[in-house]
Amino acid sequence: MGERKFDTKVQHLKYKVLREVARQAWNDTLFQNLLDIPMMIVPGKVPTMRCCVYKERAILGERIKIAMGGNRENPNIIEVIDIACDECPAAGYEVTDSCRGCLAHRCEDVCKKGAISFDHNHVAHIDKTKCVECGQCAKVCPFSAIVNRKRPCQIACKVKAISIKENNEAAIDNSKCIQCGSCVYQCPFGAISDKSFLLDVIELIKKSAGNTAYKVYAVVAPSISSQFTYAKPGQVVTGLKELGFHTVVEAALGADMVAGEEAKELFEKGFLTSSCCPAFVQYIKNTFPDMLPYVSHNLSPMATLAKYIKAHDETARVIFIGPCTAKKAEAQLDSVKPYVDAVITFEELQALFDSRDIELTSLGEELLYDASYFGRIFARSGGLSEAVAEGLKEQGITFELKAAACDGIEECRMALLKKSKNVLDANFIEGMACVGGCIGGAGCLTHGEKNKAGVDKYSRNASEKTILGAVAALEKEKK
Repeated sequence: MGERKFDTKVQHLKYKVLREVARQAWNDTLFQNLLDIPMMIVPGKVPTMRCCVYKERAILGERIKIAMGGNRENPNIIEVIDIACDECPAAGYEVTDSCRGCLAHRCEDVCKKGAISFDHNHVAHIDKTKCVECGQCAKVCPFSAIVNRKRPCQIACKVKAISIKENNEAAIDNSKCIQCGSCVYQCPFGAISDKSFLLDVIELIKKSAGNTAYKVYAVVAPSISSQFTYAKPGQVVTGLKELGFHTVVEAALGADMVAGEEAKELFEKGFLTSSCCPAFVQYIKNTFPDMLPYVSHNLSPMATLAKYIKAHDETARVIFIGPCTAKKAEAQLDSVKPYVDAVITFEELQALFDSRDIELTSLGEELLYDASYFGRIFARSGGLSEAVAEGLKEQGITFELKAAACDGIEECRMALLKKSKNVLDANFIEGMACVGGCIGGAGCLTHGEKNKAGVDKYSRNASEKTILGAVAALEKEKK
């Protein structure tokens, strides 16, 4: 079986760790072979990106811990691997080789903290102990010789939850972090990662084998249509059954349910923000707490469908599979925990398939419970707003929807800020923390604009053409 293609080599390394941990867990040999796994992944004294193979293996040991659930005392899904976070330059303003040693010394004049000094060649130097990173020196330099070198993780984190400690390691402020995983995907050394709950999933599947006490359901995010592109969607469904899942349902059915209810709630309240993206909801809690009364009371599509499944099947155990690291955090909430037993990403699902040597392209095709076009397009930015508009229409509700479809957390911030100042020309905020929507989630196998085309094509193939039709079909199936 050939190695799968990932956007980056960091993703591929992460996948290999997950695959090997999963393989050992299936065979009940994980703890016996725990110390040998790093050597299985990096065999011999091969060249690595680190100073030596021994440090590489030490870092792999930390990656394995995160693959096994990480630090349970840390409530954050996102963790920094300290030993791997030592190659990036210290962040902040620095003087580059472009400094000409001019006589004007405008940088010195504008610095109110006395952080700038000069050597015998008049070349500027910045005292980091005094610098407050105001950026004034960079603005006045005629040669643009002073630059702000932010680390990739800091650039990726739009909520400013990442800082740099004295030892130059990254630190995450849990009070600001929305667990979107942007830093995970952007870190070029893989020094930031999301905790995995693969072991919980494997344990549930193993216990359910031959046991009628409960059945394991896979609730699959509609953005899966833009992933696993080397196989057909029906083959992915068959692969999930091969893994041991009893039933596979698309989360888009939960989106159909939410769209109808959210449309009614919007009509009743006159203004609403969506509740589907857990990172967006967490951002409101952290930064705009006064906006919380406007957040839809509806559970997310994941939780809504999981609740429905468990209401109709007391033996059900529900695993959500999608592109989102924040969903792992959502599953820990008291309002969601009774319905969702574990969350894994598409990255982790690929590792699961390969840990069992399941080659999707060799499998037959099985069908999902079908959702509507509108439920499926929740996966991309703007889709939720379209679905709410359709929900209003199908239910005969006369209401002029004026949606602000926010593509990424920065657009969310602007919309919430405008609403807080009563200058937002919209009555519905669709908040998507990831650029592109769920198709841009950190747990995707691949990222980019091509994912949107994949979702739209998949959505147009839905056999159910209306939201109410999809919900009615599900009710009929359960009866």
